[in-house]
Amino acid sequence: MATPTKVAAVAEIKQDFTESTAAVLTEYRGLTVAQLKELRVSLGQDTKFSVVKNTLTAIAAKEAGVDAFDGQLSGPTAIAFIKGDAVAAAKSLTDFAKANKQLVIKTGIFEGKALDASAVAALAALESRELQLAKVAGILKAPMAAAARTLEALRLKLAEGAPAEEAPAVEEEAPVAEEAPAAEAETTEA
Repeated sequence: MATPTKVAAVAEIKQDFTESTAAVLTEYRGLTVAQLKELRVSLGQDTKFSVVKNTLTAIAAKEAGVDAFDGQLSGPTAIAFIKGDAVAAAKSLTDFAKANKQLVIKTGIFEGKALDASAVAALAALESRELQLAKVAGILKAPMAAAARTLEALRLKLAEGAPAEEAPAVEEEAPVAEEAPAAEAETTEA
């Protein structure tokens, strides 16, 4: 028989599944409350790390259309519901799991696709979203910066070299023009 408390818990977990871009299922057997608090802090504000009941989570996952957790809901279970940068959250989880062997990453979902533990580790190995965006911005900025540097160099060359080039050009033409009639005069006199 479903009590109002259980119905509310299922609704909350279902809402967490639907609002999240990713979720990672973990087993936290042996971790202290202080360690769990440390993990929550390291995950940031965009990730909700919740200790959940397996039967209620199975119901909520089924209602949300998540089948990645089938057969994985056993033991003390906690789920990281990620609403922000999935790479950063996965990195925090894997780093914490390396430092604390009691945290076991079982499985996950990312944008509706199931991930096993190795796929979560691969996701954590990616560069963060901010770094990827910075690299894209740098790639897009490079041709414009090169064009700006080229135009600036041409402007400086013209600004520095224009008076110096005009003066010798005028002086060089004048003697050539004077020599030509003198050379003609010598050939006509002889």
